[in-house]
Amino acid sequence: MPCQLQFADWVPFPVPRVFAFFSNPENLPRLMPPETRTKVDGFQLVAPPLAPDQDSVSLHHAAGVGSIIDTSFRPVRFLTWRRKWNAAITEFEWNHHFADVQQKGPFKSWQHRHEFLPEHRNGCDGTLVRDVIEYEVGFGPLGALANSLFIDRQMRQIFAHRQKVLFELLSHKSD
Repeated sequence: MPCQLQFADWVPFPVPRVFAFFSNPENLPRLMPPETRTKVDGFQLVAPPLAPDQDSVSLHHAAGVGSIIDTSFRPVRFLTWRRKWNAAITEFEWNHHFADVQQKGPFKSWQHRHEFLPEHRNGCDGTLVRDVIEYEVGFGPLGALANSLFIDRQMRQIFAHRQKVLFELLSHKSD
């Protein structure tokens, strides 16, 4: 049974800065809760096309369409077992959105669209980071039960953690 989750965070930083941070796969472990021990095991970056207002330096770490990112994480905090995840970037529009799909991993299917929208709040220009995730656990009724008991809650915790750390990570971003 397909499931959908949406999350939104606002940060007081300009869209290009926020987008550059998220489009660099090396930043993924920094966004994840420490207990997941998320690692980027490797990646094959395909540089996105230059945007009209960019230079080639800004392309250095961005994962454009066709990029493959291999990660691993601990799905259960008290076990040392790691789960591998292989994702491909399928959409990329500078300073607007990018999307990834799971090629191999824990879900029957997974599509994640990351959107970045300029938004003015409380006298400050910033960025609304919106995530739209469509996934299917698989395994019929057993998967639906696992989703309702564990998976949905775990994903909400992951994004709640990201909301807590995102401001600090962007405050100290150097590239």
